[in-house]
Amino acid sequence: MDTTIFSPNDVVSCNNGSNKSTNSDSNPIQCSFISSSEATLGRHLARRLVQVGITDVFSVPGDFNLTLLDHLIDEPGLNLIGCCNELNAGYAADGYARSRGVGACVVTFTVGGLSILNAIAGAYSENLPLICIVGGPNSNDYGTNRILHHTIGLPDFSQELRCFQTVTCFQAVVNNLEDAHELIDTAISTALKESKPVYISIGCNLPGLPHPTFSRDPVPFALNPRLSNQMGLEAAVEAAAEFLNKAVKPVLVAGPKLRVANANNAFIELADACGYAYAVMPSAKGQVPEQHPHFIGTYWGAVSTAFCAEIVESADAYLFAGPIFNDYSSVGYSLLLKKEKAIMVQPDRVVIANGPAFGCVLMKDFLKALAKRLKHNNTAYENYHRIFVPEGHPLEAKPKEPLRVNVLFKHIQNMLSAETAVIAETGDSWFNCQKLKLPKGCGYEFQMQYGSIGWSVGATLGYAQAVPEKRVLAFIGDGSFQVTAQDVSTMLRCGQKTIIFLINNGGYTIEVEIHDGPYNVIKNWNYTGLIDAIHNGEGKCWTTKVFCEEELIEAIDTATGPKKDSLCFIEVIVHKDDTSKELLEWGSRVSAANSRPPNPQ
Repeated sequence: MDTTIFSPNDVVSCNNGSNKSTNSDSNPIQCSFISSSEATLGRHLARRLVQVGITDVFSVPGDFNLTLLDHLIDEPGLNLIGCCNELNAGYAADGYARSRGVGACVVTFTVGGLSILNAIAGAYSENLPLICIVGGPNSNDYGTNRILHHTIGLPDFSQELRCFQTVTCFQAVVNNLEDAHELIDTAISTALKESKPVYISIGCNLPGLPHPTFSRDPVPFALNPRLSNQMGLEAAVEAAAEFLNKAVKPVLVAGPKLRVANANNAFIELADACGYAYAVMPSAKGQVPEQHPHFIGTYWGAVSTAFCAEIVESADAYLFAGPIFNDYSSVGYSLLLKKEKAIMVQPDRVVIANGPAFGCVLMKDFLKALAKRLKHNNTAYENYHRIFVPEGHPLEAKPKEPLRVNVLFKHIQNMLSAETAVIAETGDSWFNCQKLKLPKGCGYEFQMQYGSIGWSVGATLGYAQAVPEKRVLAFIGDGSFQVTAQDVSTMLRCGQKTIIFLINNGGYTIEVEIHDGPYNVIKNWNYTGLIDAIHNGEGKCWTTKVFCEEELIEAIDTATGPKKDSLCFIEVIVHKDDTSKELLEWGSRVSAANSRPPNPQ
């Protein structure tokens, strides 16, 4: 995560203009009285979003949310971004939250809410604080037995709420002013504390109404800091230090929940202190620096970067910080790890081998305290250094030879810097982007746990909006792009300068390598022609189609030179069977896991 505007560990309070925060980097929050006519629910919600660090809200209008959108537009600190559909609005809020620490989206009742639901589920699975706001029915219609439009034709309006209950950590249905303040504040604070999405439904007749509870701007608001149980922390550190200090060649592995725990720096502090070799799980790539002298690559079982899995799996002790083990990250449950060798550190829990588990222990506190107790041991890194052989380079392409994917990513590597960020779509881009060596400060995001094909278009929109100082490089397969292509138009409206590499190989390649069939072949589009039509002469846009290395080099030179301030769309034509070797291995193992026969009854 590049920027954290607001952290659940911050304490924000307002006292007649006297502002204090535990986070010295937080912007001071000014408090002032406002006239009762302006003390409306809509204005209060808008100010709350600004207060927690949101400057852009992704929306799709509908008759139930129009008045609320008026109030969001009136807030000087907010920029309302209209998306082409609700799914992309949710994906955009997801991408935005990955950089800013929290995101928000606004849709209309049921037809909008159920459309955005998939994106909210993805954010839930990836532990992202996201505020999903729905314009709900008129408050007078609840309990009247009336049937409303945008519903399934029943007088019960709870269908949308029930759907969101499984993919959000808090749900607020605001249909009166008396408890609106409390419900909104509880929802937002819960999203930040739990690092999960929340659902807020606001009656369509309420945003413009004043109420005494909205008479301050903003009303005093605070998040209590989360604290470790001190005795539990000391016991966990003592047990972990004893376990690791007697190991001969221990290693560290960073997992994706480092982000949730806000423990990235604490992990590096531990790595610096102990001297262990450290790796990242694939979904944690980009969260810890790859320039560290003891970094050994991505641990992904059989498809790990070269020599990494051998060091991790041969270690006699390993500490995993914030791991998620599923069938994808474990390559079809094929990791060669042993529980008795492992310390598993979750955001608020530590489990040591087959021994004790310690709850109410925050990861950040644990890693910092453990750093002071470990003996320096660089044996595992020395072993890695002894066996390491630098990667070879792809075969040189002949003049006008059809472009290969490995040649493409050789040139992508040279584009990366602290001023860039990589968005990798579900598919072979996972594996090709995983092999990129990220310079210091280069952002990196992909959605591994949920793996929703099409996520990257909206996520690119949101991420680029959150960090306009970076040039986002998005790698999207043709099949994925067909799901969510429309919101390239929103990127153009926002003046974004992203470079999209559309990898056209004629189908769902990742599915082909798991289980092939005619359903994995898609209709080919003229993708550059589509983007030209969407551009329609409005905004800065440049498109090209490349078939060979010479054309790719020319396209990259143009995108980073004369067209550096434009949205650039580079369609890369490659053979349908041109995949990374990692996808071939991973696909066969995942296929084997998927096709296991039922256990005997």
